[in-house]
Amino acid sequence: MLTCKSPRKVMRVAFELARQTLPKYASKFSRHDFTLPQLFACLVVKEHQRKSYREAEMLLRDAAHWCRAIGMKKVPDHNTLCRAFAALNLLRRGRGSKILDRLVHWFAVAKLLGLTVAIDSTLYDTHHRSRHYEQRCRHYASQHKSTANARRSRSAKRSPKLCIGVCTRSHLILSGRPRTGMGSDCRDFEPLLFDAWRRHPRLRVVLADAGYDSEANHRIARHDMNVRSLIKTGAGRPGKKPPAGYYRRLMKKQLKGSQRGKKYAQRAQAETANSMLKRNLGDALRARTPQGRQAEQLLRIITHNISLLCDEEEG
Repeated sequence: MLTCKSPRKVMRVAFELARQTLPKYASKFSRHDFTLPQLFACLVVKEHQRKSYREAEMLLRDAAHWCRAIGMKKVPDHNTLCRAFAALNLLRRGRGSKILDRLVHWFAVAKLLGLTVAIDSTLYDTHHRSRHYEQRCRHYASQHKSTANARRSRSAKRSPKLCIGVCTRSHLILSGRPRTGMGSDCRDFEPLLFDAWRRHPRLRVVLADAGYDSEANHRIARHDMNVRSLIKTGAGRPGKKPPAGYYRRLMKKQLKGSQRGKKYAQRAQAETANSMLKRNLGDALRARTPQGRQAEQLLRIITHNISLLCDEEEG
C-alpha cells in the first residue's frame, strides 16, 4: 500500500484518533491553550514532514487554516511542541498502545487486515550525518582497529532498535517494540506476537527470520495463541546435526530451498515496512535520551499507520 502525502489529511485523522484515545489535557494545572489531541496532531505532522520543532512551527504558521480546522485559535510555537512531546509520553500508561488499538480497529472495520503477520527488526541512527562523515569514520576505523572496536562496542549498547509486527496484506504495523542496544531478537518475539494477536485475534500465521529462531517461540505461538509459526532456522552453531526441538527440525525441512511463491516469502513485507518507515520518516532520530528515542519511534509507527489509512480513504 501507499502512504498519504497530504499533511492536512494526516493532521485531521491524527486529531480524530487522539480525541478518541487521549485525555483532553495533560494536566489540570496546564494553561489549557491547546488540548492534548491538538498538539498530538501537530506532532504527527512534524514527523510526517520530517521537520524539526522550529521547522514545524513555520510550516503550521504558513498553513494556519490547518490548525483552525481542528479548533486551535493560534499556532503553537516550537517550545510548546517540544514540551508537548514530553507531556504526551507515549510510553506512559500504555498511551501508544491505546492509539495502536484504535488504529487497528479502524483497519478492521475497513476490512484491510489479513491473516498473516511478519516480524522483523531494524536499527536507527542516533543523529543525522553526511556521507562524507561516514566515509571518514570508516577510513579512521581501518587505521585504528583497536579504537574502532572499542567505539563499536560503545555504540552498540546505545543504538536504538525497533522491532515490528507487520500485517503482510496492508503493511499496517500491528505491534512495535522500541528498545536500546543490540543483541538477540528472540526475546522480542513473544511481546510482538501477543500485541498483534490481541489487536487482531484472527491471526493465523506468523513469519520471522533466523534471528527469532527458538523452540520456545514456536510453542508460544502454536500452543498459547493457536498461530502457525514459520521461523527460519539458523540460531546456534552450524553443523550436520539437525536442530534441537521438534518444531525447529520441522522448520529445517519445510523452509529448505527457495521460498518463492510460498507463504514464507511474505516475510519480506516486514522489511518493506521498515524501508517505508525510513524512507518516508527518516532513518535518524532527533531525541537524545533512550526514553525519548523510544517514544519517537512509537510516534513514527503511529504516523506510518495514519498515512496508510489516509491513503486508503483517498482511494
